[in-house]
Amino acid sequence: MAQRDPFEPSYDAAVYVISVAAELTGLHPQTLRTYERMGLITPGRTGGGGRRYSHRDIELLRVISELTSAGIGIEGVRRILDLENHVAALTARNAELADELDRTRAALQQALTARRADASAPALPNKLPVLRRPDPGQSLVVWRRGRG
Repeated sequence: MAQRDPFEPSYDAAVYVISVAAELTGLHPQTLRTYERMGLITPGRTGGGGRRYSHRDIELLRVISELTSAGIGIEGVRRILDLENHVAALTARNAELADELDRTRAALQQALTARRADASAPALPNKLPVLRRPDPGQSLVVWRRGRG
């Protein structure tokens, strides 16, 4: 693992005061305070209670600004952000499961190869799962109309 430069600020380091964050995003400081009260953003705090924004916060504020400029209301923005977070979590989980499946397939293939190489072992029925990738052309998607 590469060592991080201790003098390079972290993406999540809360370093920008509210006036700088407002300037970087093109928003009024009062708008930033309002977004915080609404729960759209949660800046870090200093010991004295002052707000500090990270680079990630600045990017989120820019996204919120773009969405509201496009005519989307605050509740719509909140829902969009929630859905984006949910999609990101599901994407990460899907990648974890795909990696786990690949490792399981490799272990099963290795066990099958070892079993075939050991001709002296008593014959047992092969109950290993299929070790091929599914054909995407044969996928089935189930869709249900939402009730409401």
